Amino acid sequence: MARHSHHENPNPTPAEIQAHAAAARERKRAEAEAIGIDADYVSRLVDTFYDRIRADDLLGPIFAERIADWPPHLDRMKSFWRSVLHNSGEFSGNPMAKHLAMPELETHHFARWLDLFYATLRDLETHPAATRLVGTRARMIAESLLTGIAMRAHGMGAMKAGADLPEV
Repeated sequence: MARHSHHENPNPTPAEIQAHAAAARERKRAEAEAIGIDADYVSRLVDTFYDRIRADDLLGPIFAERIADWPPHLDRMKSFWRSVLHNSGEFSGNPMAKHLAMPELETHHFARWLDLFYATLRDLETHPAATRLVGTRARMIAESLLTGIAMRAHGMGAMKAGADLPEV
């Protein structure tokens, strides 16, 4: 098994830590780009997906209540997805807090969100591995948000609230 440089050096300098993090970010970005997940793909994904969200009977009104100016929201979501898929570190924010502020969100909202997301992935598919990777990340995010909402409302018994969400 390959050992990471920090295993040989248990006390790395701040510069070594920074270099290690930069190399890890670059590896993750290169791996994503190798299967077609580049900045243009992220931009198309976000634009296409949120067009579907805005037109959706269930989710459209929820978003319309909260987002008046769409271009900044779309830019923020592109930053978020580049951070998730490329480990770019450019997104700062607290998606959990935003979603906890909407206790009315339930499993069927997240399931619809995922269905629209997966349909968008299939329509934009550049590589099956890209669809699986992005879809898996989206499901993990949806499950985490739904679990956070459910735990706030129902306590620890809701720890796997998103277990029944659709898979990509």
